[in-house]
Amino acid sequence: MSLHHFLKTVFVAMLFAGALVQAATDTSAATEARSTADHSKFSALAGPFDSGPAVTKACLSCHTEASRQIHQTQHWKWEYKNPKTGQLLGKKHVVNNFCTSVRSNEAACNSCHIGYGWKDDTFDFASEENVDCLACHDATGKYKKPSGFAGNPVAKDTEFPPGSGKIIRGINLAEIAQKVGATKRTTCGSCHFNGGGGDGVKHGDLDTSLEAPDKELDVHMDVDGNNFSCSTCHKTEGHQVPGSRYAPTAQDKAPAHLRGKADTSNPATCQSCHGQAPHKVALVNDHTNKLACQTCHIPAYARGGQPTKMTWDWSTAGKLDKDGKFQTLRDENDYDTYMTIKGDFKWAENVTPEYVWFNGTVNYTLMGDKIEKANEPIQINRFEGSATDGKSMIWPVKVFRGKQQYDPVNKSLVITHLAGNDDTAYWKNLNWVKAVEVGMAKGGVKFSGQVDFIETESIWPITHMVAPKDKALGCADCHVSNGRLEKVDGIYMPGRGRDHAPWLEIGGWLLAALTLLGVTGHGLIRILTRKN
Repeated sequence: MSLHHFLKTVFVAMLFAGALVQAATDTSAATEARSTADHSKFSALAGPFDSGPAVTKACLSCHTEASRQIHQTQHWKWEYKNPKTGQLLGKKHVVNNFCTSVRSNEAACNSCHIGYGWKDDTFDFASEENVDCLACHDATGKYKKPSGFAGNPVAKDTEFPPGSGKIIRGINLAEIAQKVGATKRTTCGSCHFNGGGGDGVKHGDLDTSLEAPDKELDVHMDVDGNNFSCSTCHKTEGHQVPGSRYAPTAQDKAPAHLRGKADTSNPATCQSCHGQAPHKVALVNDHTNKLACQTCHIPAYARGGQPTKMTWDWSTAGKLDKDGKFQTLRDENDYDTYMTIKGDFKWAENVTPEYVWFNGTVNYTLMGDKIEKANEPIQINRFEGSATDGKSMIWPVKVFRGKQQYDPVNKSLVITHLAGNDDTAYWKNLNWVKAVEVGMAKGGVKFSGQVDFIETESIWPITHMVAPKDKALGCADCHVSNGRLEKVDGIYMPGRGRDHAPWLEIGGWLLAALTLLGVTGHGLIRILTRKN
């Protein structure tokens, strides 16, 4: 090797090494810049702490306005009044076809409330120290709020249920408080991935596979790519988190958001980043007039290896095993398909969504609403929309089908006391009438003393698990007989089975043939007369 080449090689190596050092320095600086405070150095967080409220009291010594901000949010109130329908919604008011209602089951369900101690109607919503800061800001992964403690963490080893001999290990609240940070997929997911009583049960597009997904599962949350957290899209101001399922944005005609500029539109829509013409082909962009982005870009849900629950039949609950004991039956993948205290379930993976017109308005069947048994299931929530209202888009949804408790005399859905350690809870006595009687009394609702079962359906919009663009739906997924949109009313789709019209197809082919003939004839005339 000549001296020239040797020196050139050394010089390039030095440049490369320098670039590596600079990259490492930049990375380190970026990491350090994420927070301006080391919470382990704060004397207020030194602990020890014997309760959640004690931690919050310490947090408020610096974050003076945090609890008052939280008090204004749906996450805190679990309540939302729909201005379009006038319905008062939220977990305190809506009856569902999973565990039926939070009411009467607060000690168990409120493990997912961002507060401490909500066990009944005496909960103090005005208390600043009742706000749970750690639920969203834990960075250790060690923070837990066990079922049965009304949203309280366990700070010391505790026998639960009392007299059972089972010990719930206490957690070190000071250690967790000293390592708080920004929200992550895991902190949001600790509740939202486990809605309905277990991993992936409720939503279908939210489960623990999204804690560290690859690109095939979700292009936005891909840990080796964009690595979005939930708050990247659900951009939060003053602890107000946009994107509620009680007030969804079905059609967004606003331009893409300029981040940092004041904007009143929903930052959690696809259009807020991608704008109104995200595709290079104009014909594909034309589809966005009627199709929600999710319709093409989420070809299936429950794709991450975690199935979602599709049906739940409460009417079969109560069967004991051959020894007269409670039983749980499981399928070949070890998922429960029957429980004595809950009835029958069906699970599924890689589920093709159903599709509906949706204009953003959702009507609910509420406690006390009169409903009649019929051949069709009762709609727990009905997505409003049509092809002609000018506000609707075709959306992918999960339809969850159930069979749940019902008062045949008052003709209404009921609150059932399912959880709890008292003898009236269904899981202890398997007595529907007693469990419903207690639940309705706690909810302040009239009960006839009779229990029947009724078929119901609830709808959940599919908006997570966005697939890579090469896995999005193509023309042949819809423009064919029995395609994706076969059951959607109000539109004409070439190639769709229900739109098959022989005379129209013949006319189209004749028009195409005449066009070809005209173009060919014109070309021949130009060739023959080229000298002129």
